[in-house]
Amino acid sequence: MQVPTTMFSLHCPTPDAWLEQSLYNLPVLLSDHAHCERKAAQAALSFMPWFVNDPGISTQLAKLAREEIRHYEQVIHHMKKMGIEHKNRAPCRYAKSLHSYTSKDGIDAIVDKLLVASIIEARSCERFRALGAVLEPPLRDFYHKLYLAEARHARVYVDYAQSFMKESLVLERLELLLSFEANIIQQPESCFRFHSGVPGNNKVVKNDTA
Repeated sequence: MQVPTTMFSLHCPTPDAWLEQSLYNLPVLLSDHAHCERKAAQAALSFMPWFVNDPGISTQLAKLAREEIRHYEQVIHHMKKMGIEHKNRAPCRYAKSLHSYTSKDGIDAIVDKLLVASIIEARSCERFRALGAVLEPPLRDFYHKLYLAEARHARVYVDYAQSFMKESLVLERLELLLSFEANIIQQPESCFRFHSGVPGNNKVVKNDTA
């Protein structure tokens, strides 16, 4: 099977310390991953009003939302098989920090929100691929398949952003957001989540119930 492309490269890989952390925190990893899939579906739906006059993109966004919900269901299925309770946990700073860096008004705000969605999808897929290399079956196979299924999501959000702004300006803004995202990913973090940064002092953080 051909490996999909996200059309752009993240500025840093997931730190090894985060991958080590994931092996000790599968309940938190899976529970927060389920939350992320649900939020991704909500994001796709929230963008639909911007494309009310473009049935093609509106239909694609609806399909994306359905895919995210299907993946949410798959994560919950694995959790049930493993006897893991799904808990809502306070998010880490990742998404909030990214959104704090975006424009707040007009077309710039729309473009930035689409690009943030693109970067979150790209980071998720990068972590799917990394997890597929370190986890044991059946999660290893699950994350590998998820990577292949979702990698195109990052690309389409960049394409959608170009509906509002010319390509060169979109890609310029994307590079700024990617640099900011890499800084978040490489900084120490006191909690462990699907998109969290480096465990503080490179030590394994205990499972938390916050």
